[in-house]
Amino acid sequence: MIQISQMKLPPDHTREDMERKIAKLLKLPREAVVHFEVVKKSVDARKKPEIYFVYTVWVKVKNESAVVKKAKNKNVTLFRPAAYEFSGINSEEGFNGRGIRGQGADRPVIIGSGPAGLFCGLLLARHGLRPLILERGKAVEKRVRDVEAFWQGGPLNPESNVQFGEGGAGTFSDGKLNTLVKDPKGRGRFVLQCFVEAGADPDIVYMQKPHIGTDVLRRVVKNLREEILCLGGEIRFQSCVTDFLITKYPDSHADIPGRAAEARLTGVIVNGEEEVRAQTVVLAIGHSARDTFETLYRKRVPMEAKAFAVGLRMEHPQPVIEQARYGIHPYGDLLPVADYKVTHRAANGRGVYSFCMCPGGYVVNASSEPRRLAVNGMSNRARDGENANSALIVTVTPEDFVKEYPECPVLSGMEFQRHLETRAYQLCQGKIPVQLFQDFEAGRQSTGLGTVTPQTKGGYDFGNLRSILPDSIGSALVESVYAFDRQVPGFARPDAIFSGVESRTSSPVRILRNDRCESGIEGLYPCGEGAGYAGGIMSAAMDGLRVAEQILK
Repeated sequence: MIQISQMKLPPDHTREDMERKIAKLLKLPREAVVHFEVVKKSVDARKKPEIYFVYTVWVKVKNESAVVKKAKNKNVTLFRPAAYEFSGINSEEGFNGRGIRGQGADRPVIIGSGPAGLFCGLLLARHGLRPLILERGKAVEKRVRDVEAFWQGGPLNPESNVQFGEGGAGTFSDGKLNTLVKDPKGRGRFVLQCFVEAGADPDIVYMQKPHIGTDVLRRVVKNLREEILCLGGEIRFQSCVTDFLITKYPDSHADIPGRAAEARLTGVIVNGEEEVRAQTVVLAIGHSARDTFETLYRKRVPMEAKAFAVGLRMEHPQPVIEQARYGIHPYGDLLPVADYKVTHRAANGRGVYSFCMCPGGYVVNASSEPRRLAVNGMSNRARDGENANSALIVTVTPEDFVKEYPECPVLSGMEFQRHLETRAYQLCQGKIPVQLFQDFEAGRQSTGLGTVTPQTKGGYDFGNLRSILPDSIGSALVESVYAFDRQVPGFARPDAIFSGVESRTSSPVRILRNDRCESGIEGLYPCGEGAGYAGGIMSAAMDGLRVAEQILK
């Protein structure tokens, strides 16, 4: 296989133009190109209005080594794609080599059906282990109805909302699939291909910033569920794990070679009453399972507080972002909807950056606990909403919150989140608090809108968001907005809209695990974003595969 990278073409090019470009770079006639495949596509608008699509392609020709040598181009190389493969168990013997293929206590149990739980379950199911997935929320089609009713002013369902239910928090998001995780084993491409097989647009496999869209993602999640079920797995909804059955090893086991754990898991309790025996349990609980964090802490599962980030959502008219990114151009809808990524180190040392940027999207009420309010961002596949929004978040570390909640340092970050969400709820009695940037800077409540109208899922009202944030975070946000304006002209417009609070960017804890992805409690496998090992749909799904591999081994 030959790989050609950094191949530039104007946005209005044809497939024939691409074939001619490939042949020219390889110094071959067009008919000598047997096959080519686009594996990466991005936009270069650094010298607008001169805009290009930049491609990486894989090409098949005869005598590839000689062709590469003749091309004499550093962007033309021989390449062997990393194909994800895993065969960690004997397909005849099954789980644990005892002829048992996911039955009884040997059947793997997965807690949570977000991307980590789904992909862990998918790999285990494809190897015949018939996993049991326990999901505290509802199936995605029922969950959607509950969330829509809440956004229309109905009561919050603490077990079926933007955070809890099939697909996890990512089901009500932009469905972005970019990740910075290094991937020598090809897990990421495998995840993308699985999404395509389940109904996502094929372009997610090669776009630099792949995006499914929340409307499509709901269908994809359902189809992944159906595959797991067809392979003999089981998914039980409205099944919240409320306790863990842990047996301490007797002291006589201390000297057994390889015995590092002091205790092992023997099962879980579901909905406070049903006992499910299990020797292998995957904790794919997501970043908002606070009651489960508390239970794990009481059961002395090794865990620690970790850094995360909090802040606000900021909305701008989508045309402002289009102008800043592309300028005036003749390419119409050929270019993808414009986005941005900005970072700044504030004078007080705080890191501030954009997170979960949603072009043409909505700010959504993402609450999961009564009388507490959190927001998130969401876009449909078309990204055709009026505004662009992004979380602008500020890093916080255990040093910021452990001293505030010294009675339980491990869960102090969680309590810090709860404190912010309680104050956000109180600002507007459960509606999303919004505030113009000029008023946030001045520390006063807004009394009217400018030319930007909030695009929200869930009601909104005016509130002084500056008053609920620590001074170090508020001042860092103001400084950073002006810094971002130098990168994205129009970013600091006075009538841009803040909403909040954005508190669920990542898990406030890390549940410790070893190189085999196993907790200090034998048989318990922390996994994904809630356990502190991922930060988005892709990295969570990839970690689900990683944990499944260790279980299969």
